[in-house]
Formats: sequence, structure tokens, C-alpha cells
Amino acid sequence: MATKRRNGGGVDRVSKKLEASVERGDYYEAHQMYKTLYFRLMNQNKHAEAIQLIYAGATLLLEHNQHVSGADLCMLLVEAFEASGAPVNSANIAKVTELYKQVRSDVPERELFLNAALKWSAKGNPKKGCSHPDLHQQVALIFWNEKSYALSRYHFVHSMDGKQCASMLVEFHTTQGYPSEVDMFITQAVFQLLCRKNTTTANETFQVYTENHPNIEKGPPFILPLLNFLWFLLLAIDSGKLVMFTVLCEKYKPSLQKDPTYNSYLDKIGQIFFGLPPPKPSGPEGIIGNLVQSLFAADIDDSDEDEAIAAKKPEAELCGLDLD
Repeated sequence: MATKRRNGGGVDRVSKKLEASVERGDYYEAHQMYKTLYFRLMNQNKHAEAIQLIYAGATLLLEHNQHVSGADLCMLLVEAFEASGAPVNSANIAKVTELYKQVRSDVPERELFLNAALKWSAKGNPKKGCSHPDLHQQVALIFWNEKSYALSRYHFVHSMDGKQCASMLVEFHTTQGYPSEVDMFITQAVFQLLCRKNTTTANETFQVYTENHPNIEKGPPFILPLLNFLWFLLLAIDSGKLVMFTVLCEKYKPSLQKDPTYNSYLDKIGQIFFGLPPPKPSGPEGIIGNLVQSLFAADIDDSDEDEAIAAKKPEAELCGLDLD
């Protein structure tokens, strides 16, 4: 206990000395001192002290607009997390994001810092190989505040925060999109979330977006075909009915041609949720041909007449709803 207090006191004394150097404007000296002490503490396996020191140093340098030096210390913070096996918890994620939002966006080390932090955070994510959604969510908020909407969307799609993702998309569209793209902004996000098997966030994002966008009339059903497609797609995924998915893709083929990337997303969604095989690269029919071929090959035989008839009905009849 006494040793721990002495160690903490030593770091505090060094930090005060370094703060004095910064206040005098000796930024280069302070930067080098922080690094020297950091490596000394790490070599002594005093990981907690090293993390405390380097976090304080990065914060202090960034507060004095020393962005390159501050970002360099940020990289050491992630290195210390990695070496010490620091938990990916709310406190450590907060350290990363508090520093990240202070680094000026034109500093190259900023991106390196974020990439390193995301890689570290994957160790705390039950979904192996993926960075932690909480870190993505916090970074998405930073980019949203900076009006970097495309980057914000990317990180929201990797998070579990559908509500704020939708609110950001509403702002993104109303400030930078064309009126005719109101459905496309949400379609891409929902497709990307579904391709990440995140159906809960996809549903929440769709619901909040359509409820809060000032240019979308209350639904469902909606006036815009793509919004109806998304609505029924989410229902089809929930039901697991391949017939419904197939008919939807065929019915809304003209609307889905608004963006050439949609077919690729739907190919992936078909594989994930409906067990469809990957499309043949040389097939001229695209997703619709693959869906119909798979449906009739796998799910319909000569004796299954009712299913064959249902496959030819429009989705309004299948679901008992009017889509027009």
C-alpha cells in the first residue's frame, strides 16, 4: 500500500515538473522527457503508472496545440494498453476518445492513433476480429460533431447505436443531400448493418430515421418504394422466409437500380439470412436470377403447388399489405 502511494507520488511529482516545462514553452524537452520516463516505467513493469503518465502528457501537449507531439504520446498510450493487457472498458475507451477529439484532423498521426486503438479494442469484443462497438460509437460521435458525416456513418455502422446513427443520417441528408436521395441515405446504412448481421441496430436505425426525417411522411407503408422495400426486408429477415425475400427483390428491382451497389449488398444479405449460395460471377441475371434459381431449386418441387403459386404473388398479397 505504501509502495503504491510512493509510486503514485513519484509520477505526480514528475508530471508537475513536466507541466512546468510545457508552461515555459519547452515542448520538445517535455515531449522527450515524457517518452524517456514512459519507457523507464514500462521496463520496470509499472504499467499503470506509465499509462497515467503518458495520458497526462498527451493531454497537456494537445491542450497547448502540440498536436504532432501529443499524437505521438497517444500512440504510446495504446502501446501501453497492449503491453499491459489493459481491459477494453468504458474508462480506457474514454481515454482514447478524449485524446482523439483533441488531435487536429490534418495531423497524419491521428489516423494512425485511431487504427491502433481500434485494433486494441478488438480484444474486448465478443465478436472476434471486430473492433469494439463502443469505441466505434464514440468515434462516430466525434466525426458527427466535426461534420465529417461519411466517416461518422462508417463508425456508426460498426456500433450498436441505431438511434444516434439515424439522427446523424437525418442531419447528413438535410444538410448535404439532394431531396431525391432521402431514401438512399437510410438504405445504404441499413444494408451495411445487415451485412454485419446487426439486425437490431438496422431496425432501430430505420425506425428512428423514418420517424424523424422532416421530409418523410408517416408510415409504414411509405410513399417512397425503397422505404417500403426496407420495411419488408426487415420483416422478411425476421420471418426467415426466402419466398418473401425473393418476391421483394423482384418486385422492387426498378427501385434497387438507383444504386449499382445495392445488388452486392443484397447478395450478401441473401447468403447471411436465407442460406443462398454466392452468385456466379458470370451469371447475367444478377441477384434476381440467383434468387429465383435458388428458390425454385431448393424450396419448390413438383408436388409443392401452393408454394409455387405463392412465389408468383406480389408481396402485398403475401403480407396482406398495400405497398403502393
